[in-house]
Amino acid sequence: MLVSKNKGTNSLLKSEKKSLFRFLALYMSMVIFTISLLSLYYYQSQEKLVLSDKRAILTKYAYIQTKRLKVLHHFFDERVEYPRDPRFRSAIYDIEHIKIFSLLENDNIRFQEEIYFTEGYIHLVKMLDDFYLGTKYLIIEVEDTGAWRAEIWKNILGYGFLAFMFFMIFGLYLAKLFLKPMRDSILLLDRFIKDTTHELNTPLSAILANIEMMDTNVMVEKNKTKLNRINIAAKTVSILYKDLTYLTLEQEKENHDEVIDVRELIYDRAEYFSILAQSKQLECKLELEEASIIIDRRKFTRIIDNLISNAIKYNKRHGTVSIELNQGMLAISDTGIGLNEESIPYIFDRYIRFNNAEGGFGVGLSIVKKIVDEYGLSIEVESEEGHGTRMVLRW
Repeated sequence: MLVSKNKGTNSLLKSEKKSLFRFLALYMSMVIFTISLLSLYYYQSQEKLVLSDKRAILTKYAYIQTKRLKVLHHFFDERVEYPRDPRFRSAIYDIEHIKIFSLLENDNIRFQEEIYFTEGYIHLVKMLDDFYLGTKYLIIEVEDTGAWRAEIWKNILGYGFLAFMFFMIFGLYLAKLFLKPMRDSILLLDRFIKDTTHELNTPLSAILANIEMMDTNVMVEKNKTKLNRINIAAKTVSILYKDLTYLTLEQEKENHDEVIDVRELIYDRAEYFSILAQSKQLECKLELEEASIIIDRRKFTRIIDNLISNAIKYNKRHGTVSIELNQGMLAISDTGIGLNEESIPYIFDRYIRFNNAEGGFGVGLSIVKKIVDEYGLSIEVESEEGHGTRMVLRW
């Protein structure tokens, strides 16, 4: 199938959107990762700063408590009460980390660290030179209110958000700057198609009109064959011309919806394409029941023409084109080259072709999808590489 890849909206092409989103996703992931690393570094540095500030206070408390332990040690026969202080809590451990006495709320002691946070508290571990009461480690504990954490998180979230918005705006600018060549190229292609369409009108009309006026009864068989080839080529170009005309000139025209006899229209279009089918020696199977739809005839004809044209164009020689019609359902199948599963999601995009053996701009099926979406219809694609494609239109 000849398909395309242009995500066109009024202001932004579809392929440009996809590239923009991919770039921004990667860019913003890197930005978030960088901001997260900086936030972690800031948090850890502030934590160390808080501990540094607390170290001076807790060292002072440890000095006071050491003096009290010294007094208690020398007058233990007269004083047996462990010294307490309303400003802090303390504990004493021996050289083997065995608790001698503790007033701590949290006994999770890290003897290898000098000062640290632990579940709402700050601990200072002080090693004593003199073993008062058998003490080697003096632990000083004060409560950690967490106010400093709230301030740090406030700064991280506030400045982090501002940094994120700055890099987001900068990323959008970069993305549009990088994607401008793609946008310019696609717009240039659109202008080329429009100009080409305009130039095709007069010679194509003249060719088709003269073919219809020729009297084949007086021609020798050799000339009939040549004329037939000209007719096939002209009709192939005619289909492309109608697609390009619709794409560049007619799609914004006001709709004139009417009740269409779908079976009659398919018979008419099948007859139009019969010469193309005969050129590849294709067998055409029609199973058509009565069916109708309310739609603009011009747009519905574009759907039918593109589905039949693709079924012929991408079919194998001596293959089969099957058209099945019921009320509310039209299925067109071929026995051609088919598509692999990865390609099916892109079948209705513009300007990308999965088969370069056939000509065209790759706009036919994108037109079909645009009309289908406009009228709230649905189209399903069933395809297997090497076994053909089946298109099912429902309304």
